[in-house]
Amino acid sequence: MPGVSAIVFGAKHLTKEEIQGKRVIDVGACDFNGSIRPLIESWKPSEYIGVDIIEGPCVDIVCSADNLVEKFGKESFDVVISVEMLEHSRCWQKSISNMKQICKPEGFIMLTTRSYGYPCHGYPNDFWRFELEDMKNIFDDCDILALEEDYQAPGIFIKTRKPKAFQENYLSDYKLYSMVTNGPINILTDNDFKSPYFYRLGMKQKIKNLASTFIRDSGKLVSNLMQI
Repeated sequence: MPGVSAIVFGAKHLTKEEIQGKRVIDVGACDFNGSIRPLIESWKPSEYIGVDIIEGPCVDIVCSADNLVEKFGKESFDVVISVEMLEHSRCWQKSISNMKQICKPEGFIMLTTRSYGYPCHGYPNDFWRFELEDMKNIFDDCDILALEEDYQAPGIFIKTRKPKAFQENYLSDYKLYSMVTNGPINILTDNDFKSPYFYRLGMKQKIKNLASTFIRDSGKLVSNLMQI
């Protein structure tokens, strides 16, 4: 669900030469509120595949980010894009590993995600927040070509190149701030989802949704009354 700033980052840091005639995959491609796909397709890749865990607009194949290697094979794409998906991956380490592995040597990975301070969204599947230093550590095994904070809202954008002599850093012990536990953690257990903090987040989300529904329905009612 990219904002304008995420698409601007792609337009700024990806080039036609990097895309044209190349095989591109978009991980977490479902178009809820805008998509980077029209931009990338305007540069005429040889193939553009959008994957997500659900069917929807811009989704060509239903596949989890954790199963990309199993589905497509190692070193199968020239460009790997993931826009506003990673914070929703319960096992983010596995998702990152899969994206690195399906990228060809000297291929590119472009990723955008949310940072601390960004409100809960997509409850109960909003798990993580990433900072600049996290991205430096996570992609220490790649060449970082661009790393920026989102100018619109708390978030991080990164573009990397996978080196020829790639040796993957394993991140199973790496801790991130989790929206579930309200603190740093490396993995989420089922018990973590029973935390009082996460329960309160859920209640806030329900109240917000109810308020939005009430405002929308009230607006429709007023509009209908004015037409009588």
